[in-house]
Amino acid sequence: MDLHRLARTTGRVLLGGTLLFTGVSHLTVARQEFQAQVPSWVPVDPDVVVVLSGVAEVGLGAALVALPRWRVPVGWATAAFFVAIFPGNIAQYVEGKDGFGLDTDRARLVRLFFQPVLVAWALWSTGAWRDREELLRRLPGRRDRATGRPQG
Repeated sequence: MDLHRLARTTGRVLLGGTLLFTGVSHLTVARQEFQAQVPSWVPVDPDVVVVLSGVAEVGLGAALVALPRWRVPVGWATAAFFVAIFPGNIAQYVEGKDGFGLDTDRARLVRLFFQPVLVAWALWSTGAWRDREELLRRLPGRRDRATGRPQG
């Protein structure tokens, strides 16, 4: 295995492990803390949102670790998840909610800049961005750009 591939694989497994840990924390010891990140405008009980996001994180984390052949679609799903939960991070900053030691506006603001890093980590470590054209070619109903004929 070349060094670049080893780095990506290590990054994918580390991200998966992080998501597994965080997802289990959503469901157990940090459940209350995670509720601080649920925006007040979400019309669902914050505990339900925390449980659902925890289940999603466990699933994504497990897939990142255990399903290397599915790394590209799992990478896109993980990146989409990070984008989907970003409004919670923004709400925590705007609403001034404390959680996970983020007890100042400055700390909550600085945290916002790490979400794009997570998106990039998911796309890079899985090769999702690099292999996006191949994934698109596999989609049903996709047409060849040159001929206009259906692919696959």
